[in-house]
Amino acid sequence: METIGIDIGSSFIKAVVYDAATGHCLSKAQVPAIEMPIKACHKGWAEQSPEMWWDNARLAVIEAIGRCKVCAMDIAAIGITYQMHGLVCLDREGNPLRPSIIWCDSRAVETGNRLATNLGADYCRNHLLNSPGNFTASKLTWVKENEPELFEKIHRVMLPGDYIAYKLTGEINTTISGLSEGIFWDFHKRRVSEELLKVSGISKDILASIVPTFGEQGRLLPAIASELGLKSGIPVTYRAGDQPNNAFSLNVLNPGEVAATAGTSGVVYGVTDRMIADPYNRINTFAHVNHSEQNIRLGILLCINGTGILNSWLKKNTGGMDYTQMNEEAMRIPAGSEGLMIIPFGNGAERMLRNKETDCYVAGLNFNRHTQAHLFRAAQEGIAFAFRYGMDAMNEAGISPSIIRAGNANMFLSPVFRQILADVTNVCIDLYETDGSVGAAKGAAIGVGYYTGLNEACSKMKNIKIIEPSKERPSTVEAYDRWKFHLDNILKSI
Repeated sequence: METIGIDIGSSFIKAVVYDAATGHCLSKAQVPAIEMPIKACHKGWAEQSPEMWWDNARLAVIEAIGRCKVCAMDIAAIGITYQMHGLVCLDREGNPLRPSIIWCDSRAVETGNRLATNLGADYCRNHLLNSPGNFTASKLTWVKENEPELFEKIHRVMLPGDYIAYKLTGEINTTISGLSEGIFWDFHKRRVSEELLKVSGISKDILASIVPTFGEQGRLLPAIASELGLKSGIPVTYRAGDQPNNAFSLNVLNPGEVAATAGTSGVVYGVTDRMIADPYNRINTFAHVNHSEQNIRLGILLCINGTGILNSWLKKNTGGMDYTQMNEEAMRIPAGSEGLMIIPFGNGAERMLRNKETDCYVAGLNFNRHTQAHLFRAAQEGIAFAFRYGMDAMNEAGISPSIIRAGNANMFLSPVFRQILADVTNVCIDLYETDGSVGAAKGAAIGVGYYTGLNEACSKMKNIKIIEPSKERPSTVEAYDRWKFHLDNILKSI
């Protein structure tokens, strides 16, 4: 049996055709050719067009099907994964009223702080397991307060993945996992938080209905099926945010297991069965894909906004090398980049820095010593060091991994980055041949009933290699200590 997985990223849209029997990806597509734009009208803002996601999702699916030798009419189900925390506002005709306020937009930080104060720290910690921060609920409250005429026209709000599912099926719904990532879910009362809605002045009617993460969520509309070349009426049977989905695709399902990813942003995601909330809101707790009332499975998420986007910025602004060439240049430079340091936080307010917005800093630059290759190495070190800095906060919450599982995608394609991360954390990295779109396709196969459960779906995972800490670890740790000293001084000045 074949399924399709669609990954709605902020840089690219990916689609795969997946053979559930063998666990093989039969074809892949990624569109557009260059990263999708993120519009920033003001500092700290980040918006994208939902219609742009939909246009590219259709192209990616058509391209993936075109590259595949199986009959498209045999494809049985669709799964969706998506960039988390974005806000999509629809009118009664189902049209977006404004661009989506996406995950790295930090305009609603103060709004979220006010909501947290009104709710009280105990309620946020014990019921939401998070502060509202700049998550979806706070973004919606910001729209209510700053764009009241537009707010009055909103019929439903949804997450990016909910929007793509709606365009495929015509059904407006979401999941408990999705509601938790928007900070709408009360884990203690096991329902949408009426208290949050009350302090924000938002009606529950504006939220989408709830469907299971795995299972039928809607059926493909005839007109869309005809355009995509698929059978009309096949179901969408899985939906999850990119980080829970990445963890699922790596078989990270049980307490103590940890996954990592490094695309535009970087994430470390650990699973627990305890209701954990960080008092400083540096890390966040959401419902995992296999969470239920009877089987508590929560994802502890460390998010770093400024990771792959720094590498992408360097690629665009340093003469046109591709990522492979940049990695080769970085390999020529020793650990520590001969004193050059890059603090990578230039993509909005950073949760792990208590929602401070530091921008990106370059320190220790010597015009007579450092080259473009040093910049490439220092950037990858800075990104890996940001992971280590955040993982120290996760350790305080009881997440102390001995192995980090990662897919062979994005920055984990870089041998330089993988080794720096293993050295600075002193943790082995277990690398697998998978990515988010494959995870979505596996989820679709579970949701349609092909697999008996999550473990069977993950049983055919292909391990590529294990990266162990190297002999350069002492030099890398010494470089991290210098980097952390500079970051701490920056944070004191803000």
